[in-house]
Amino acid sequence: MKRNNLWITALALGITLSAFGQQADGGISPEMLQQIKQSYKGTPTDKAIHNAISNNDINKLAVNAESKNNFDTYFSNKVDSKGITNQKSSGRCWLFTGLNVFRAQAIAKYNMGDFQFSQNYSFFWDQLEKANLFLQGIIDTREKPMDDKMVEWLFKNPLSDGGQFTGISDILGKYGVVPSDVMVETNSSESTGRMANLISLKLKEFGLQLRDQSAKGTKVAALEKSKTEMLGTIYRMLVLNLGEPPAKFTWTRKDAQGNPVETKEYTPKSFFDEYIGKDLTNNYVMLMNDPSREYYKLYEIDFDRHRYDGKNWTYVNLPIEDIKEMAIASIKDSTMMYFSCDVGKFFDRERGLLDVNYYDYSSLMGTTFGMDKKQRIQTFASGSSHAMTLMAVDLDANGTPKKWMVENSWGPGANNGHLIMTDEWFNEYMFRLVVDKKYITDKVKDVLKQTPTRLPAWDPMFTDEY
Repeated sequence: MKRNNLWITALALGITLSAFGQQADGGISPEMLQQIKQSYKGTPTDKAIHNAISNNDINKLAVNAESKNNFDTYFSNKVDSKGITNQKSSGRCWLFTGLNVFRAQAIAKYNMGDFQFSQNYSFFWDQLEKANLFLQGIIDTREKPMDDKMVEWLFKNPLSDGGQFTGISDILGKYGVVPSDVMVETNSSESTGRMANLISLKLKEFGLQLRDQSAKGTKVAALEKSKTEMLGTIYRMLVLNLGEPPAKFTWTRKDAQGNPVETKEYTPKSFFDEYIGKDLTNNYVMLMNDPSREYYKLYEIDFDRHRYDGKNWTYVNLPIEDIKEMAIASIKDSTMMYFSCDVGKFFDRERGLLDVNYYDYSSLMGTTFGMDKKQRIQTFASGSSHAMTLMAVDLDANGTPKKWMVENSWGPGANNGHLIMTDEWFNEYMFRLVVDKKYITDKVKDVLKQTPTRLPAWDPMFTDEY
């Protein structure tokens, strides 16, 4: 009903708009405001809470003192790792997590000491491939208007230092890996913001140029030639910031005591074959717990890849208990996993603890916060934000998990850089787990035979992990 008609109807009925409890445009009327204000009683308790919040961090006031007791750091099943990595001021958690999974396997296989793959090397190629993904996407959508949803998404997301396990399979499988001392970190790899902003700005400029060329009748072959020239500019920017990746190198492997074992010349691909040696695209399965969508279904996200010629990652949506079964099997077999979650929720950074009972916001604020996981996803209140390496579970006498541990990539800290999460927190805020196919159940094998349901690139559950 239009506003004028609402006024006429109200007058004809002999009532005022205030009787509706609000103004016709949905605003707060004086009567409504009075009602709202009267609902606040201003009790001595409210005053005390106001005084406390005015001078303190809400989280410090909301800490549930009871949850501080009996903080047990013992784990019945644990995969050993050596040394904590540090992504510093970058969004490369997905890369550190994936490399840490294979790093642990390499250390165990060759009895090495502290060893890391070069994150900077893989990041260089990731950024170049993402630049090509964007520019080719612009060519593919050249005939669509600027306000088309896909065109808009491309220009909003030309480049990111974040990612998912798709980046691990896409980048490592194509470009190989090198040890960390063969291509070391730089200021721009450890603090990616300025470089990323400049490259993104240039890519958007290039994107407009490609669309302009197309509008003037330039054929696809000529557009792709222009794209290659544009990528030359991006390559130079990456070299200036990150260094140029080596084509070959000589490296000495050392044992756990630091003694030299073998010196060889490698290419990045031959090093990958020797120290990882797996088909990352076909040997791993991404599992998702998204209660807002149907379980036991296979989904695919459009443009959810780090290479244009890569493979959109698919995932199997499962109940949380099914995912736990495979996670426990992998840990018991001494195999770490790529794991992602909503790390900022109910997080005590000082103790490295993730516990839904740690903060009692309800008692402090005098109201409940009752959305379940499905509702939080639907309202964008929760989603996967950070990737880590799942490495331990503590099981009770009946084999039921009590808590879990991940190897993080934020450098030294509580629990020597590891985070501990209660099983209840795992239920509420864990989203993705990537497991080796040898640990999947028959149910998952059957789901993988389905034709995946394709979801759009802007699906809210597939924002990058940082």
